[in-house]
Amino acid sequence: MVTAYVLIKANTGEADRLLDEILAIDGVADAHVVAGDVDLIAKVRVDTPKHVKDIAADSIQRIAGVEDTETYISMD
Repeated sequence: MVTAYVLIKANTGEADRLLDEILAIDGVADAHVVAGDVDLIAKVRVDTPKHVKDIAADSIQRIAGVEDTETYISMD
């Protein structure tokens, strides 16, 4: 099992709306609106690193209102 964290920057005023869409993505285990340099953090739990890419690049980044993402794969 691969665990990754996707840090998401949202367009102004979009974080709350994006949260529901991100939580609905298969493989997203949890997500939260946060304060700081990013607006949301999503925890992804999938079988392979390729599935992490599929979620981060193909699903999350394509949602209207997502400005940018950074993905970190857990090493433990």
